[in-house]
Amino acid sequence: MEGLTNSDVALLADRRDGVFGGGDSMIWFLAILLLMGGGNFGYGNNGYRGDYVTQAQFADGLSNQSIQAQLQQIALSSANNNYETAQLLNQQTNLFSQQINANQINAIQGFNAVNQAIADLGYRMDKCCCEIKTQMLQDKLESTQSDLFAARTDISNANQSQYLLGQLGRFVAWTPSGSQAFTASSTTGA
Repeated sequence: MEGLTNSDVALLADRRDGVFGGGDSMIWFLAILLLMGGGNFGYGNNGYRGDYVTQAQFADGLSNQSIQAQLQQIALSSANNNYETAQLLNQQTNLFSQQINANQINAIQGFNAVNQAIADLGYRMDKCCCEIKTQMLQDKLESTQSDLFAARTDISNANQSQYLLGQLGRFVAWTPSGSQAFTASSTTGA
């Protein structure tokens, strides 16, 4: 009964008909108290059962706890850095993907523009060939018409000459020298 004072013992002894209902219950109460606290209720040598630490052990424990806290901070900082790095890599990957998609769209649009230009070039070449052929036919037609006109003019001149000569009767041409042309009728004296 080291943990109980004299007044505690006196109070417990006077209350036989009190809360615990007599003396037997009081013994049980004291037994429970002794078993729970070892007589000192957790204080004193019996409470710690000789698990004392020295000042050096306490300082080592605090140092170890400080080191553990620092290591935990380093681990947390490393995890945060890893997360930040992962976020930056994710962002960079997204930017690269967007750039690749933009480049592919630009390339497709460029190929579409080239294909359209090739199709337009084919149309223009067909149109140009048709225009050249048409112009060649037009030139040939004009040349043929010019030749036809010249032939008609020649025929018309020949016809007019024949008509005029036919209207004159007999005709004797003078030579360009200015003398009379020699004909069979001028020698016979006719």
